Amino acid sequence: MTETKWSEVDAYIVEKLSPAEDPLNQTLDAALARNRAAGLPAIDVSPAQGKLLHLLARMSGARRILEIGTLGGYSTIWLARALPDDGRIVTLEFSPVHAEVARENILAAGQADKLDLRIGPALEALPTLEKEGAIFDFIFIDADKGNNPAYLQWALRLARIGAVIVVDNVVRGGRVLDAASADPDIIGTRKFFDLAGAEKSWTATAIQTVGQKGWDGFAIGVVEAA
Repeated sequence: MTETKWSEVDAYIVEKLSPAEDPLNQTLDAALARNRAAGLPAIDVSPAQGKLLHLLARMSGARRILEIGTLGGYSTIWLARALPDDGRIVTLEFSPVHAEVARENILAAGQADKLDLRIGPALEALPTLEKEGAIFDFIFIDADKGNNPAYLQWALRLARIGAVIVVDNVVRGGRVLDAASADPDIIGTRKFFDLAGAEKSWTATAIQTVGQKGWDGFAIGVVEAA
């Protein structure tokens, strides 16, 4: 099968399970349009992946969500919609430009009351969250891949027992197999897998995916010990 066919199947899935007339989908489409108009990179999760995140967060009964990597807020909206009215999503974004677009998108989606958007390097914001005593039920990691090992360590420190952690883009078109790669994203992803397999405080797996975003995958795990 070709990548074109993968995208066609994605479109079929969305058509059948996320109808275009749904106001939520119209809001999400508008968010992607704002992202394009602002010149943001088109690296958001796909609609089917966004809904998967939404469902996983709902299944976990999440009340507090941490997202590392906001971009334009597309995945943030999906996750915020999974929260109860008094829930909270803390999302970390390095770029002030991206954060400004994300804030506009999340406001337009009616989710601003749940939002705690923090701008700057995530590895500076995460220790602050720990000092604040923040504990999360669901954590989504989708930022610079070179820092994924550090992000996982912080996620485990900030997660309650039973929390779900999802890490995006862990297959990278199969390039994760290249042990000789000099690409920081591949190096970081391989180190993530080494750490994820050795870490005893959670149990995890990874799933390969194909679709409009090409060939990639995500890791998902459950925290079992503090």
